[in-house]
Amino acid sequence: MTAVKIVKVLGTSTESWEEASREAVAKASETIDDIRGVEVEDWTASVEDGAITEYKATVEVAFPVHEGQP
Repeated sequence: MTAVKIVKVLGTSTESWEEASREAVAKASETIDDIRGVEVEDWTASVEDGAITEYKATVEVAFPVHEGQP
């Protein structure tokens, strides 16, 4: 049986929510091994003068817990 750990990561982009999601996964993969899946939990944005200036995606990243790791 495999235990899975899930962490939340916030990605940002000036282009789109999809790009913000990709950024979250890319940054998480720099310090987390074996990411097996993600779930986009929330999409938000910053707005200035009636226009979106920054897209934000809260992503849950799932990865297996290997023996010997906390």
